[in-house]
Amino acid sequence: MARALARAGRSLVVYNRSRDRAEALAAELGARVAATPAEVAGATDVCLTMVADDEAVRAIYFGADGILAGVREGSVVVDLSTVTPSTIRSLEGTARAAGAGILDSPVSGSVATAESGQLMLMVGGEAADLERARSALDPLAKTIFHVGPLGSGAAMKLAVNTVIFGLNGALAEGLVLAEAAGVDRTLAYDVIAASAVGAPYVGYKRAAFLEPDTTPTAFALELAEKDLGLITDLAERVGVPTPQARTNLDVIRAAEADVGRDADFSAIASHLRGQTPS
Repeated sequence: MARALARAGRSLVVYNRSRDRAEALAAELGARVAATPAEVAGATDVCLTMVADDEAVRAIYFGADGILAGVREGSVVVDLSTVTPSTIRSLEGTARAAGAGILDSPVSGSVATAESGQLMLMVGGEAADLERARSALDPLAKTIFHVGPLGSGAAMKLAVNTVIFGLNGALAEGLVLAEAAGVDRTLAYDVIAASAVGAPYVGYKRAAFLEPDTTPTAFALELAEKDLGLITDLAERVGVPTPQARTNLDVIRAAEADVGRDADFSAIASHLRGQTPS
């Protein structure tokens, strides 16, 4: 995403908890490296954050060196992480007290769509804050949906991921079923991709499913487990039954035990192959 912003001519201040990663990216893009999240917030009109989970969001926003300690009046903070709606809402009071706007804007897409500025963004928050943040969000996205008040973006992302995890599991099952019945793996994948279920996800996960041993992990099983936990927790709170998501969570956990938590979540297919009698 930083590369997409730099290509669009935006001036960047970058921070990462692993400083060497921030320094390498800054050298590539001609960006400035900040020592703390508070320094980023104090130096930018729009401060974008994306980290792994709710605990990480709270860690970079709160505290003496956190974003909310450095945020400037008139700026906007935007969290793009996949977290619970309540986490982003917990930041609002402090941000507003500092005179800053706040949005949640989780994304849908792949590493390739992030670098090319073709993500889909689901934004929760006030329309005025979204307009102020567009200079930083437009270069990232092919589509931006304003889905409602603060926290709505997080809820919508969990809804989208509910479908993604279902598709991922079904794709793994269908592919392994075709293989076991004697159809070449690559041919089977081509047929699935050309069928009614040939969503963009099926296209960009092709290498992960066909060449699992040589394709880098894009989204680890442990992150899939985290997201499915958030999905089922939210479903409980709003009173919606999600039997498929709960089954997907069980399958993800079984795959983790089999192939490791760091494997890409497409490794469900490898897990199923291992359970198939020769």
